[in-house]
Amino acid sequence: MQQRIASGKDAAQADPAKPAGGGPQIILGIDPSLRGTGYGVIDTAQAIPATLSQGTIRCPADWPLSRCMRKISETLEDILQKTRPTIAAVEGLFYAQNIRTALVMGQARGAALATLARAELDVFEIAPRKVKQAIVGYGAAQKEAVAKMVQTRLALAKLPEPDAADALAIALTYAQSIDSPLPDPSIKPV
Repeated sequence: MQQRIASGKDAAQADPAKPAGGGPQIILGIDPSLRGTGYGVIDTAQAIPATLSQGTIRCPADWPLSRCMRKISETLEDILQKTRPTIAAVEGLFYAQNIRTALVMGQARGAALATLARAELDVFEIAPRKVKQAIVGYGAAQKEAVAKMVQTRLALAKLPEPDAADALAIALTYAQSIDSPLPDPSIKPV
C-alpha cells in the first residue's frame, strides 16, 4: 500500500505487466495447437480450485487451415460465454526444430489470442518449462506426469486428456503466481 501511495498509483493503475491478484479468479488456460488445442477453466475461490470446463478442440488432418482456425475461435467463444473467465493464460512459444510446425502452431495460437482479445481479457504467457516446473517440480516432465499431478491437484475423478491437462496446468501455474508474494518475471502479458 505504501508503495502505491509513494508512486501515486492506485489499484486501477496497477502494472499491466504483473499478474493480477486481488482474490479468487476464473482462469482460462489454453494449450494451442492446430489439431488439438487444449483448454481448461478453473475457479480459484476454494482451496482446491474447481474445474469449470476442460477439453480439446480437435481438427481432423484433412481440414484446411481456415476451417481449423474458425473451429478454435468459435469453440473458445462458446467456452468464454459459458464460463465467464476473468483472466487467461496461454502456453508460450517454444523452439521448434521444424519451421513449418512452428508457423502452424503460431497460427493456432493467433486464432486463440484474437478470440481472447475480442473478449477483452487480459492474457498472460507462460513458458512450457515453467508450467512443468510449477506443477510437477521438474521442467522436463513428461505429459503423463503433468496430467497425473493436475488430476490430483484439482481432485478430478479421471485423468484429463493430455492437451486438456496441459491447459489446466497452465491455469494452475497462473493461479500459483498470483498467490506468490514475489512476482514471477517469466509470466508476462501478451
